Amino acid sequence: MRLFVSVDLDGLAADVERVQDLLADASGLRLTDPEQAHLTLKFLGDTDPDRVPALTEELELAVEESGVEPFRAEFSGLGVFPSLDYISVVWLGVPEGSESFVRLHEAIEDRTTAMGFDPEEHEFTPHVTLARMDHAGGKELVQSVVSERDPDVGEMTVDAVRLMESELTQSGPEYSTVEEFDL
Repeated sequence: MRLFVSVDLDGLAADVERVQDLLADASGLRLTDPEQAHLTLKFLGDTDPDRVPALTEELELAVEESGVEPFRAEFSGLGVFPSLDYISVVWLGVPEGSESFVRLHEAIEDRTTAMGFDPEEHEFTPHVTLARMDHAGGKELVQSVVSERDPDVGEMTVDAVRLMESELTQSGPEYSTVEEFDL
């Protein structure tokens, strides 16, 4: 099973799509499915299904230990990884609620790395992936949109974290909830 831990952007798909429309003409840019928009707290990768019961126990403890209660999160602004000169990912920012996402990530990171999952290679930056760049054909358009636009997607109350399975298909990844953990 290919697993990750995330928070879904429930009810914001149309707003995510509206922002993606700003990038739609960029050659080489592959947009994510707005219906599956989420903020990844931890990518776990290929995981033996036999480990899922212990993993769900550890994730439940991590969410509890984070001390994070339901909170408001705002999703707006654009950015890229790793830089505007070399764009791999275009993302939507989190100007309000980032601290809570960081606390959740840190608690989940501690518990999952103790179980033997790989630690994150980069500092955690709360974001929602909007697109991945396969080649630089539309780089100038992406640079322009990211530098000049500050779209607002909206706000939501975050009240749960989900353990998700990602199944790779010809039409892109399909996500399903394995377990949900209430804040």
